[in-house]
This record gives sequence, C-alpha cells and structure tokens, in this order.
Amino acid sequence: MKITTRTVGDVTILDCSGKITLGEGTMAVRNTVREVLKNGGRKIILNLGDVNYIDSSGIGELVSTYTSVTNQGGKLILLNLTKKIQELLAITKLLTVFEVHDDEQKALAGF
Repeated sequence: MKITTRTVGDVTILDCSGKITLGEGTMAVRNTVREVLKNGGRKIILNLGDVNYIDSSGIGELVSTYTSVTNQGGKLILLNLTKKIQELLAITKLLTVFEVHDDEQKALAGF
C-alpha cells in the first residue's frame, strides 16, 4: 500500500495504490488521514483509482476514516473507484454514505 499526498488549494488529495487490507494497508490509510487532520486539513479526497484490492477490513477502514473526518468537522470524498470497489460499496449500501466522483475536478467542486 502506497499513499502519495498532494494539495490542491485547501483540499488534500491522497492518491492510494496497492491493496487496502487488514494490517499494513488499513494502517497506512488511518495514519495518513490522522496526520492530515492533525495538521488542520478538513477537506480530503481519497483517490482509489490504483487500489487493486480491498477486503472487509479495508471497507471498515473507509467507514472509520469517514467518521473521523466528519467528527472533526471535515468532509471526505472518494475518487476514481474501480468497478470492483464500486460494487462492494453498492452491496454494503455504503455508496449512499460516501460522496463518490470519477472526475477530480467534480470532486474538488464537491467542497
């Protein structure tokens, strides 16, 4: 799991690649988002375009991340979901929880 952080205006974009699975993958997401929140970032986009696998722990981490960001008065948007992740979120009814975009400009406009 690799996460690259970049900033566009006051929005922090986390470009994730690899697998979000129990252990290293979920910890990477959790720690990176915590760091952004600690540094005052409240507008976060998780770009999942290069995430090739996510397990139930990864889904749980997305929910946990969403809750953390929201509780801190921030907003989390998911970007570039793969077909498989989109299906998983649809099955678990989580597509109704997350704001999801497939275009970075639209995601940025979501703030």
